[in-house]
Amino acid sequence: MRLSFTKVIFLLLVVLLFMCCQQEKHEERYDTWQAYQGGPDRNQYTTLDQISPANVADLKVAWSYSVSDSGQMQMNPIIIDTLVYGIGPDLRPFALDARDGKEVWVHGDPQRGWLSISRGVSYWSAGEDRRIFYSEGSYLYALDALSGDLITSFADSGALDLRTGLPEVAQDKFVISNAPGTIYKNLIIMPVRVSEGTNAAPGDIRAFDVKTGELVWTFHTIPYPGEYGYDTWDNKEAYLNTNIGAVNNWCGMTLDKAAEILYVPLGSVAPDFYGGNRLGDNLFSDCLLALDVNTGQRIWHQQLTHHDIWDRDLPSTPNLIEVRRDGEVIKAISQTTKQGYVYVFDRYTGEPLFDIEEVSVPTSQLIGEGTSYTQPIPVQPAAYARRADELSEDDISPYAENRAELLDIMRKVDRRFYAPPSTDTVLLLPGYDGGAEWGGAAAHPTDGILYVNSNEMAWLLSMQKLDVDTTVRMSYGQSLYINLCASCHLKDRSGSVYSRAPSLLGIAQSYTPDNLKSLLIQGKGLMPGFPQLSDEEHAALSNYLRKKPSERQEEVIVSQVATDLYRHRGYQKFVDIKGLPAITPPLGTLHAIDLNDGEYIWSVPFGETPELQALGYPTTGSENYGGPLITENGLLFIGATKDGMLRAYDRHTGIILWTYQLPAAAFATPSMYEVDGKQYLVIACGGQKLGTPKGNQIVAFSLGF
Repeated sequence: MRLSFTKVIFLLLVVLLFMCCQQEKHEERYDTWQAYQGGPDRNQYTTLDQISPANVADLKVAWSYSVSDSGQMQMNPIIIDTLVYGIGPDLRPFALDARDGKEVWVHGDPQRGWLSISRGVSYWSAGEDRRIFYSEGSYLYALDALSGDLITSFADSGALDLRTGLPEVAQDKFVISNAPGTIYKNLIIMPVRVSEGTNAAPGDIRAFDVKTGELVWTFHTIPYPGEYGYDTWDNKEAYLNTNIGAVNNWCGMTLDKAAEILYVPLGSVAPDFYGGNRLGDNLFSDCLLALDVNTGQRIWHQQLTHHDIWDRDLPSTPNLIEVRRDGEVIKAISQTTKQGYVYVFDRYTGEPLFDIEEVSVPTSQLIGEGTSYTQPIPVQPAAYARRADELSEDDISPYAENRAELLDIMRKVDRRFYAPPSTDTVLLLPGYDGGAEWGGAAAHPTDGILYVNSNEMAWLLSMQKLDVDTTVRMSYGQSLYINLCASCHLKDRSGSVYSRAPSLLGIAQSYTPDNLKSLLIQGKGLMPGFPQLSDEEHAALSNYLRKKPSERQEEVIVSQVATDLYRHRGYQKFVDIKGLPAITPPLGTLHAIDLNDGEYIWSVPFGETPELQALGYPTTGSENYGGPLITENGLLFIGATKDGMLRAYDRHTGIILWTYQLPAAAFATPSMYEVDGKQYLVIACGGQKLGTPKGNQIVAFSLGF
């Protein structure tokens, strides 16, 4: 039978369309930025090439947009067609015209004043149905992407309770989300943040239907009886979440769409620093976990810290890359860590591509604690951050005015590798925040090169021995404060100028009773909320916090029964008298690592410490929060530093090609897109973190032609 010319053309078009669909299914596009960190592989990479090493010095501000509130923004914008989507520090999502930054819509009540942080929004579409998902408090919301209106057919009138699918014990506990959900077909899989104390909710991984909000599947991160990993817990009732919780994904997830595998970096068990009631390796805490994205079934896992008592959460989304071994291309996945190590695995089998050695580490002397005798350390690549056991007295900062005092501290602290928490002081380096953190690494998807920025801030860790059953005389509000707040803000409410926990002594001047109640319910920044407290408890705690220490409160006899034998004394940086890092520079670094052979291509100090720069000292590096963006044609863009600069590097050499002083420090990862033939770089500038001034601008750059 002979086919007509028209039929032949039709068949060819069908075949071509099929091939395009298959290519779309199996290959990532790197000329758009339609998902958090650039795409589901989280590589923060683009092939757009209008901006190049040759002309990057010509970048100018193309447009800026001021959000309605000022404060820290960790948000990575996404771009769909001609719209930029993001979310402000007040958790109000917005859409902007990508060409000029003009506001298209903003959703939410500007008077509501939510106190939290969001790293972005998620996008899903099917035909004319286009949705933006964002979280606020304990809820996930679905909006019409073009109008910003709530989609009331989703979940409960447009809002999904993030505690849905968790056990009954978690329904009144603190559960929010700071990172965007991962979209696959009609699923959204949500990261969650929970408390880090004995009142923590479980961190089960859950997938929801994007249209209805219905729960589709659940993976128990603290295994139930009969489930894989249950035997790694000596406490066989851990899954009941009585004084044990977390093992949550809070930083986001990575997706291999072609293989339909979801990669989930998990955090530690709560409470973070004492594990006497959770002996054993504690799967799936601190694991890189591979799940079937359709069903939530485990494919493989690798635990990167056994029985974590240092808060060594996996802090960043892993990267999907290809590496070459003996002429063979291997599809791999790499995971950065707070400890400064990169772990590289075959993404389908979980087999390490560099040997991992179980290295002997010190054991705990705390009563009831049972630390692991070994920890898994990769042979390559070498760590991108210094370790406490590598420091000597020569590593005390030469810039410190109280260097003698710091030397005395250095001589007394425990600097052993993986020194366990103790009632004596342990020097934690890398610190609680890393090493690597939530900004994530950038990666070239086919060349196997990883780009990661790192912190070099040391912290002091110590534990307080508790009386198991003590009757004391204090007010009801004070007893609540001691149990919920004192480990960070100290017993006298003074906090620490160098700690992440501020003083609460003047809180009556800053917060009305209603605002303080909202703060206690919702939390703020790293502070968890306490929605589980009754109105009576909120009133008692608020009353105690608002009174001056000298004002006498009615004393009652309160029996305190400790659920742990020890409590973390709070977060304290190892700093000099001016609040600057007590150890020698560099205080922040930036690296290019070849994961084909595990060797470093380059490493440079990253950022300036303004106080030292003003005195004429050489580049010292800086604490940094936020990640890099790389381009195929050789650029690396990154904000992230305390000095408020946006920098462009030659990604092949580490040489700075361009800098720009932002209106406020950008503790966020930039995005890149192209509209109407023009390429743009956009970044959120919120400041506030690390004591920097607040800002409220989204700033976009282009070549200006």
